[in-house]
Amino acid sequence: MGGILAGIRVVELGQVLAGPFAGAIFADLGADVIKVEKPEGGDDARQMGPAFRHGDALNFHEFNRGKRSVALDLKSPEAVEQLHALLAGADIMLHNLRPGAAEALGIGPEAVCARHPRLIYCAMSAFGHRGPMRLRPGYEPLLQAFGGLSSITGEPGGPPVRMGASVVDQGTGMWTVIGALAMLQHRHATGRGGVVNTSLFETALLWAGQKISAYVNQGKSPERHASGHPNFVPYQAFEAADGPLLVCCGNDRLFAKLAIELGRPGWPADPRFATNRARLQNQEALLPMVAEVLAGAPRTVWLERLMRAGVPCAPVNTVPEVLAEPQTEALGMLQPVPGEDFALVGLPVSFDGARPAIARPAPRLGEHNAELLGHPAR
Repeated sequence: MGGILAGIRVVELGQVLAGPFAGAIFADLGADVIKVEKPEGGDDARQMGPAFRHGDALNFHEFNRGKRSVALDLKSPEAVEQLHALLAGADIMLHNLRPGAAEALGIGPEAVCARHPRLIYCAMSAFGHRGPMRLRPGYEPLLQAFGGLSSITGEPGGPPVRMGASVVDQGTGMWTVIGALAMLQHRHATGRGGVVNTSLFETALLWAGQKISAYVNQGKSPERHASGHPNFVPYQAFEAADGPLLVCCGNDRLFAKLAIELGRPGWPADPRFATNRARLQNQEALLPMVAEVLAGAPRTVWLERLMRAGVPCAPVNTVPEVLAEPQTEALGMLQPVPGEDFALVGLPVSFDGARPAIARPAPRLGEHNAELLGHPAR
C-alpha cells in the first residue's frame, strides 16, 4: 500500500471512536493498520446504529476504513502470544481499552515495551494516566461536561450544551497520532520506542484552554456567547429575511465598512460604537439595531454586499447546504471508498497538493486472520 507512511505498521486495539479514529488517520496516511477485535461482535461500533453495509453501522465504516482486521480472544494466553507476534513487526501500538484492562491482560505498557523496545506504545484513556480518576472510564459527553466545554457552549443564560461534533474523542485521536509521530522521530535518533499517553480529559482541557487561561490569569469567569465572541462586537450570527448569516468585525475598520453597507454610516462616529472596546460596553444598544437592518433583506443580498466590501461573513449552512457549496466540491474532501458504493470524509490535509485517498474499505470482523495469523477467525 502506498502513502506517506508506507512501511509503518500500526496495531490498533481500538473501540468505538478515539482509538479507531487514530487508526483511521494512520491508514489514510498509508500505514498498514491491523485492527485487533474480540471474536464476539468485534468493535462495539459495528453495532452503533442501524446496519449500513455488510451488517456494520456507518460509524464503523467511517473510522475503520483502510484497516485489516484480526479477531483474537486476548483472555487466552495463546492469543496474547499471537498479538506479540504482530507487535514484533510493528512500529506503533495504540489502544483505548478500559483503564486497567491492558494491564489485566498482560499487555500494559511496561510488559509490552520490555519485550518490544523499539515499539511506540500509545495508551488512550478517559481521565489520564495518573491522578485519583485514572481508572475511571468515560465517554465524549461526560468529558465535555467534566472538562468544562459544555459550560461554555450555548446561549447566554441557557443550559450547558454538548457540542454537536465529537471534538474530544477525535481530538484525542489526533493528539495520539501527533505523539506517535513525534516518538517515531525520537526513535530514529535513539533506536528505542516509548510510551505515549493521551486522554479525553486532557484534550477537553486544551480545547477550553483560552477560557482556562483567562480565569487563571485574569480571574475572568467565562460566559456563554452562542455564536458570538467575548472580545469582539459585532461578531456573531444574525437572522436575515430568509436565514442566518455570521458577521465578524474583528477591528474598527471592518465595523466602519459594515456600517456603510447597512446604511448607517454615522455609527462609527457615535462614541458608544467608535471602538471595539466601546462596542463591547454598549453591545445591548448596538446589536438589536444591526439585527433589525439585516432582517430587512435576504441573506444572499447581504452576503454579496458584505463580501464585496471586504467584511468577513458567511452563511450559517446546514449540512446539505455546505455540501452544495462549490468550495466543498473543489476541495474534494468526500472520498470514494474502493469497492463500495458510498463516500466518506477524507483527511483535512494534502501533500504536494494531493489529499490522501482511502485505501480500502473497513474490514469484516476477522477478515484477515488467515493472512496475518495463519488461521481463519474462529
